[in-house]
Amino acid sequence: PSASSSAPPPHGGGPRVSGPNVGNRVDVVLGAQWGDEGKGKVVDLLAQDADMVCRCQGGNNAGHTVVVDSVEYDFHLLPSGIINPSVTAFIGNGVVIHLPGLFEEAEKNEKKGKGQSVVIVCVCVLGTTKKGIGPVYSAKAARSGLRICDLLSDFEEFSERYKVLAQQYKSMYPTLEIDIDGELEKLKAYVDRIKPMVQDGVYYMYEALHGRPKKILVEGANAALLDIDFGTYPFVTSSNCTVGGVCTGLGMPPQNVGEVYGVVKAYTTRVGIGAFPSEQDNEIGDLLQTRGKEVGVTTGRKRRCGWLDLVLVKYAHMINGFTALALTKLDILDVFEEIKVGVAYKVDEELVPYFPANQEVLHKVEVQYETLPGWKSDTSTARTFEELPENAQKYVRFIEDQLGVPVKWIGVGKSRESMIQLF
Repeated sequence: PSASSSAPPPHGGGPRVSGPNVGNRVDVVLGAQWGDEGKGKVVDLLAQDADMVCRCQGGNNAGHTVVVDSVEYDFHLLPSGIINPSVTAFIGNGVVIHLPGLFEEAEKNEKKGKGQSVVIVCVCVLGTTKKGIGPVYSAKAARSGLRICDLLSDFEEFSERYKVLAQQYKSMYPTLEIDIDGELEKLKAYVDRIKPMVQDGVYYMYEALHGRPKKILVEGANAALLDIDFGTYPFVTSSNCTVGGVCTGLGMPPQNVGEVYGVVKAYTTRVGIGAFPSEQDNEIGDLLQTRGKEVGVTTGRKRRCGWLDLVLVKYAHMINGFTALALTKLDILDVFEEIKVGVAYKVDEELVPYFPANQEVLHKVEVQYETLPGWKSDTSTARTFEELPENAQKYVRFIEDQLGVPVKWIGVGKSRESMIQLF
């Protein structure tokens, strides 16, 4: 044969591309209520064989506690899956970074652990005040925000923009004092420390999705009812903590989203003000609060407590499309004679088929409850579904039937071993 016969076909002459290669998929763990559902524990379980764990939104206003080998770790900025020493932690563009807090947290958890190293890949919004998450997202939307890539580019230019932003904050908050030169000195000192950790996020994520097979995990911060668009506005956080925030906060397409795990506490809690239809402002709420040790990891505030509200969880499922659930803190209900579950809302004696967007309406809803028998026995030693008391099993099945989503894990304690896996 002639030499030309082995040459590639002319442009456009070969077989057509049948479709894009989807690549690896990411599994997502999201809160289905108002936060504090125990997402960190689920991430910790899944991260044991993960290659990469990611944060896509929020900042150090999130708080996750994970207990491994009787050691308690607190996470605010780092993905809690970083306890696995072979994992790469990816902090995406949607996250607000407070640099001093980041390094402080990394060092504190490294001392507690087995000396695992912290590798962070990030292109994120830069938080300049401790816990000033809202103002940072506001600055981002107003296009005056500061990004990690700006810090690592031209420091003179970064400094000028920092000064302008600081003056804006001072005019908005007259009592705010900012040592501009001192803060800039601190930020300059972080440049060399953070530089080796920073990559172009979109490119890095694309390579991770389309390289060798990888197990990639995304850890949502906050929860569905705190989402800036879908939460109980205005008592919400400043980011999208629903599944859409995964794509925009990491720079990846929706086709790469795999399993979406919703984390649901066996009852409901909320920090701060805002409507809370199933709240029990009585001895039931007090008992849930004390038994569940319901105090915020980040704020130190007592959480308000109430019965499980499935109207709210169903709403979270409508938005997120949960493929399975983790039901946490079931053991907290061990002492109750009977347990109520919210299954519908009425407003002015009429059933409302959806979760009301308006706060005033939400304050007026009457929750319609189903009453289930309690089990009045200790579940904390159960390690299989069959070891749970019959009424506890019925409680889990009731939740599955109401939501049409299977429960994959049940939490009956603080430790890693206390998560019962059903399938």
